[in-house]
Amino acid sequence: MLKVRDLDVFYGRAQVLFGVGFEVPAGGVTALMGRNGAGKSTTMKALMGLVPSARGEVSLDGRRIDGWPPFRIARAGLGYVAEERRIFPDMTVAENLEVGRRDPADGRAPWTVAEVERLFPNLAQLRDRRAGQTSGGEQQMLAVARTLMGNPRLLLLDEPSEGLAPVIVQQMAAAVRALKAGGVTVLLSEQNLRFAGAVADRAVVLEKGAVRFSGVMAELAEDAELRRAYLAV
Repeated sequence: MLKVRDLDVFYGRAQVLFGVGFEVPAGGVTALMGRNGAGKSTTMKALMGLVPSARGEVSLDGRRIDGWPPFRIARAGLGYVAEERRIFPDMTVAENLEVGRRDPADGRAPWTVAEVERLFPNLAQLRDRRAGQTSGGEQQMLAVARTLMGNPRLLLLDEPSEGLAPVIVQQMAAAVRALKAGGVTVLLSEQNLRFAGAVADRAVVLEKGAVRFSGVMAELAEDAELRRAYLAV
């Protein structure tokens, strides 16, 4: 579904991505992994057009989207959940969901509030609460649910388990597996190997802005030397 080729990104004069390339197959979960500063979030932002790329190609279903503004990329079918979540704290949970609502462009059945509440039952009990008064885990659920209301074909999740309590991490993993079972393609950036291993089919490992591994998750899980070299803290 998504193909990335030879992606270079700079912040000022400092190069942070070096020829990054990988593919995200339709209908599965791909984990973008690496230590802090490896380039995971920058890659996500480059895919969404939030930071410019100096070189490279990003294609969605064979159509190049690199160089497009973020709103056009979103309309093409990419949904982005930032690490910072970026909910509207003074609006209620229900209002946040309505803000994210957009009909699918390809005739698919749209996500409904009832469906996202089945995916995240906690949200059903919080409809009238201001989003800023919910817990960090509830805000993460809301951020994902609001993005789903935009009916993306490919969901980008930046560090979905970061800073969450173990029980919420388990709920988030169950939600990602449910999305995959429902045919939603997911690309997530993650440091937590246990979380990634529980949900992902494939993995891409970044180190210092370059791809060091790309393949099936089982291969990464079984390669202790590879994990030690690029994932161990």
